[in-house]
Amino acid sequence: MSDIQREEMEYDVVVVGAGPAGLSAAIRLKQLDSDLSVVVLEKGSEVGAHILSGAVLDPCGLDALIPDWKERGAPVTVPVKEDNFYLLGDAGKIRIPTWPMPSLMHNHGNYIVSMGNVCRWMAEQAEELGVEVFPGMACSELVYGDEGAVVGVVAGEFGKQSDGSPGPAYEPGMVLKGKYVFLSEGARGSLSKQVIEKYDLSAGKEPQKYGLGMKEIWEVDPEKHREGTVTHTMGWPLGKNAGGGSFIYHLDNNQVLVGFVVHLNYENPYLYPYMEFQRFKHHPMVAELLKGGKRVAYGARAISEGGWQSIPKLVFPGGALLGCGAGLVNVPRIKGNHNAMLSGKAAAEAAYAALQEGRSGDELTAYEDDLRSGPIAADLKPVRNVKPLWSKYGLTASLVLGGMDMWTNSFGFSLLGTLSHGKTDAAATCDARDFTPITYPKPDGTLSFDRLTNVSFAATNHEESQPSHLTLKDPLVPLAVDCATYAGISARYCPAGVYEFVEDAQGTPRFVINFQNCVHCKTCDIKDPAQNIVWTTPQGGDGPNYPNM
Repeated sequence: MSDIQREEMEYDVVVVGAGPAGLSAAIRLKQLDSDLSVVVLEKGSEVGAHILSGAVLDPCGLDALIPDWKERGAPVTVPVKEDNFYLLGDAGKIRIPTWPMPSLMHNHGNYIVSMGNVCRWMAEQAEELGVEVFPGMACSELVYGDEGAVVGVVAGEFGKQSDGSPGPAYEPGMVLKGKYVFLSEGARGSLSKQVIEKYDLSAGKEPQKYGLGMKEIWEVDPEKHREGTVTHTMGWPLGKNAGGGSFIYHLDNNQVLVGFVVHLNYENPYLYPYMEFQRFKHHPMVAELLKGGKRVAYGARAISEGGWQSIPKLVFPGGALLGCGAGLVNVPRIKGNHNAMLSGKAAAEAAYAALQEGRSGDELTAYEDDLRSGPIAADLKPVRNVKPLWSKYGLTASLVLGGMDMWTNSFGFSLLGTLSHGKTDAAATCDARDFTPITYPKPDGTLSFDRLTNVSFAATNHEESQPSHLTLKDPLVPLAVDCATYAGISARYCPAGVYEFVEDAQGTPRFVINFQNCVHCKTCDIKDPAQNIVWTTPQGGDGPNYPNM
């Protein structure tokens, strides 16, 4: 299909992804120069449709970008009133006091929000400034110039048939060119992955690490609702099987955000992250809160967890990586949206300065310098050893040694230096023969739910006639490696039931990809031990339709 003719549009800056990073970049560019042409391309059916985050928001990013956000009606209205931290056992809990923790761990001054709604509001602010925001426009390809720089993207291609050929209603999409292209796709973005590989941006860095975050929104009994309450837990049910924990945030309108994170460097291929989440809700503390309530939404998303030592080079010829695509999450704080906004602002300022000098298509080194020496660095460097300590020595060591290291870092030094992560999450997976299968309780349909029923609450949809956006490098690997060595791990790590092993009438096993179920979490692209599954963008508008995640 190399002979396809596409219309072209030119902009000063093309932004891929209408999350907090991309929208911040667009807003800042227009604040600096209202005459700049800026476009934001979003693969979701609307802005916010693919946004999933906890979320307790540190408003420092908003403060820097839009100082009068309160007066402008930002949906940031539920301040944190109470902070709880528990270590769970199978039937009880131990409250861990927050007073010994460094101040960076406290949530005073932060807000419980729906980041989907925050991004919808940010898109309105961007459009008022003259930014063109186009939802339903998945960016399927990067466009390179003669000198090898990124000069644009292909967006809005629709109507391919399952074999990849143009169908009767085929639309070739457009080439949107920019003097600079910002990639703000979130964790493990498909275009970001390509430029990291093409330009070797991870050279000399630690491998990126990830967690799988799963979230449900519950409407609970008003008598149990405590607006502004933040609760985090660690320990049960994961125990020593995996790192991770939970969050329970009391939003307004009797809604509670219930989430569970499993670090994807777990060794045991029998671990079933989705079922660990469902089992968690049967803990007496959680079950009492949810009893009499109802789940109203579900979703899942990968979280970048590598921190400071895993941040790749952020700039490449013609563009930059922003937000979670660059890995800017503060793991112990469980926050990244503020850094995403700050990264967008910094990238915009670097691009503006370059454009004023008549530059284009080069590396925005000023953005890299800002991120590695400014407020994002100040947020991420002090906590850089918490994740590797947890991975190598377990929960207790991470609490004790990680806490001590954060304290010393607050005074400008670390006794531990900068620890390494070692293996990728895929390489951390061990042979199933070394483990015993884990038996999980059957969901009761009241507190816990089967996977496919829950996926229906993500309102995900993909046009069935299009090519699968989940491709295999080698179609023989799922049976020869995944099934034979890792006990069919792909049927468990996916929180949406996309992958399954079935037998035909003759008893011959078959690997099935139910791509229509996909909620775009990217876990398969990250955790697959053989790195045989590649996540690419489906046609624009397809995927989950989160109302207020």
